[in-house]
Amino acid sequence: MIWFIVNSVSGNGKGQKVWKHVERLLLQKQIDYGVMFTEGPRHATEIARRLAKEKSASVIIAIGGDGTVHEVANGLAGSDIPLGSIPAGSGNDFARGLQIPKQSRQALEKALSGQKRKIDIVCINDRMFINVAGIGFDGQVAKVTNQARYKRWLNRLGLGNFCYIFSFFNVLFRYQPADVTMVIDEREHTFSRVWMIAVANIPFYGGGMKICPHAQCDDGLLDICVVHGISRWKLLTLFPRVFRGTHIYDDAVTTFTGRRLKILSSKPLPAHGDGEVLGETPLEMAVKQQGLYIV
Repeated sequence: MIWFIVNSVSGNGKGQKVWKHVERLLLQKQIDYGVMFTEGPRHATEIARRLAKEKSASVIIAIGGDGTVHEVANGLAGSDIPLGSIPAGSGNDFARGLQIPKQSRQALEKALSGQKRKIDIVCINDRMFINVAGIGFDGQVAKVTNQARYKRWLNRLGLGNFCYIFSFFNVLFRYQPADVTMVIDEREHTFSRVWMIAVANIPFYGGGMKICPHAQCDDGLLDICVVHGISRWKLLTLFPRVFRGTHIYDDAVTTFTGRRLKILSSKPLPAHGDGEVLGETPLEMAVKQQGLYIV
């Protein structure tokens, strides 16, 4: 059976609206389905893990934003049940990176196509992510965004992509960079005044920013972007270039690829994965090649 996991409050209620449309399409097509609605943090993971254990689903389709996809993927990783996605969040970077249509009808058709393939996942301490992890300034921005009242209002106005930009300026003038040591595949790299580290499985995060423009979700590699040694003003002028992916050519940005990564810092740095807060440094990450089925 096809199962749907729906985050009704995603996108300030957009998840519920998208589900109602999808439900009508399913009835028109006379497709048997099951549906469960999330009730709080990590509930989607619990649902997906239970369905995978029971082997009662042929595919599980997440309706929500990147946070919902993140939770369902955490429940399905390592199983043979594929993840489908119908975007209904503020950023929808997973859908953008995997070229999943914005329109729910076309996204549903893609999820029901049965064309399974495998993508990489990234293990970070005891969790995993499938899009991008951000450490430092970026982790703080994600934390502020998740707690911000303006996120609800921007979603209501259909301007959810601007949530990250608002939070960026909220954090910019208070954040203090740190010294960082990274070990990438046994090679050590040290940086002073590190503002942020992004570790990517797909190019996009924050509502369409190409933080690691060359990232691919099936190459078995982490794409790593380090922003370091610059002033707040330079960071501010560098920021718009992230939307085109041209920031990586600046002297303040160093990029790497690797399979394993350890991050140590002079002070604890907040971290997020797929926009969900995942703790602080020190952190260890490793790519698990072809760890998740998707449709």
